[in-house]
Amino acid sequence: MRTIIEHGVIVNEGKSFLGSIILDNDRIESVIAGDSSPRGSYDYHVDATGCVVMPGVIDEHVHFREPGLTRKADIESESRAAAWGGVTTFFDMPNTKPATTSPQQWEAKMALGAEKSHVNYAFFYGATNDNAPTFRSLDASRLPGIKLFMGASTGNMLVDRAEALNQIYGECAHLGVPLMTHCEDTGIINRNMERAKAAYGDDPDISLHPSIRSEEACLASSSLAVKLAEAHGTRLHIAHISTARELALLPQGGSTFCTGDLPRITGEAVLAHLLFTNNDYATRRALIKCNPAVKSAMDRKALRLALAGGRITCIGTDHAPHQLADKQGGCARAASGMPMVQFSLVSMLRLVDEGVLTLEQLVWLMCHNPARLFSVSRRGFVRPGFKADLTIVRRGTPWTLTESLIQSKCHWSPLTGGQFRWRVERTICNGHTVFSEGKMDESYRGEAVRFER
Repeated sequence: MRTIIEHGVIVNEGKSFLGSIILDNDRIESVIAGDSSPRGSYDYHVDATGCVVMPGVIDEHVHFREPGLTRKADIESESRAAAWGGVTTFFDMPNTKPATTSPQQWEAKMALGAEKSHVNYAFFYGATNDNAPTFRSLDASRLPGIKLFMGASTGNMLVDRAEALNQIYGECAHLGVPLMTHCEDTGIINRNMERAKAAYGDDPDISLHPSIRSEEACLASSSLAVKLAEAHGTRLHIAHISTARELALLPQGGSTFCTGDLPRITGEAVLAHLLFTNNDYATRRALIKCNPAVKSAMDRKALRLALAGGRITCIGTDHAPHQLADKQGGCARAASGMPMVQFSLVSMLRLVDEGVLTLEQLVWLMCHNPARLFSVSRRGFVRPGFKADLTIVRRGTPWTLTESLIQSKCHWSPLTGGQFRWRVERTICNGHTVFSEGKMDESYRGEAVRFER
């Protein structure tokens, strides 16, 4: 089956140009610059006039909650939300029930992905205080990396023993797989929480969340992570950086917007910290409670500058749905996490309109760099021979996000009521249109991602 996508503005590898893309089944056959349609015989024509055509988004940080937490979300519902949002590939985190911390649990999760996911999938393996020896039994060609919680968060997977940390960093370096860390110092957080409870009661107001899960807690843990990575030669990717001070731990990203080697130590920014500040707790309350906490306007400004400046390598979502009832209360009672995958691309395109970063930089941060960092095989770029994972977006009249549009199983969003000008028109996964103009192909299933190691 041959498909032509014509008359769109193709954004790829730092360039934007009018052109056409020809697909042969699940692969990109050719990319042709120019406004005239290439001659040939095609089974399908996709008119992308007035649209931007880009690689499908790779969201390297989601929590789809399956197995064990499916009252909140599941792989089917959240991968449908991903397709609606232009996301063609996701990497899911291991803090489910049971946690993905044994080879058997990881294989079981892979089977769930094959059965239920509407888009391409991969699953992180979770580190514990005693499972580093099992890393070598995993198939690294199907594994994005190891996830390490150096701070307590949802799922109680904290690793805090020095011996275990050194073993985990060493094993990841030996295997050549990325280590992705959640960095918050649990001791500092616990002391801050004790003081807050003594002053304000058993459930301190949500506005105190950034002072409990504080800048100091983030910086102390991230600094330790960098120290360990440098000692072992580990490829370290620090998840959801939330403070300006942590950015200084990362090298200036001269290779963030080119195809050279990425630094050995990299950082991710997620939507919560790029969109919100601590001032938003007054109106959005625990809907924006997440770990690490949303912090100051100064921190948000620094993170946004780091997108264009190259210190941040990837933009993820940390998509983490909860039922709305779980989000009631303050710092101690309300659950941490929010659903973001469906509206991540349109939110970042709004930042493009505001001049925070360019469209070309957005594509590096959401498509190219996740593929490069995790050594994804033949995805993440608009190149001949690569898998045909593509997203087509259009800028038009403003629209308002209402609950009726939300595909996540939890059926709420901290962005509800917000206005956007960009829409996802079509999501193409492995050459197949899985979403187009508000309609899903519910029968389609994505593929397991392969990694070149």
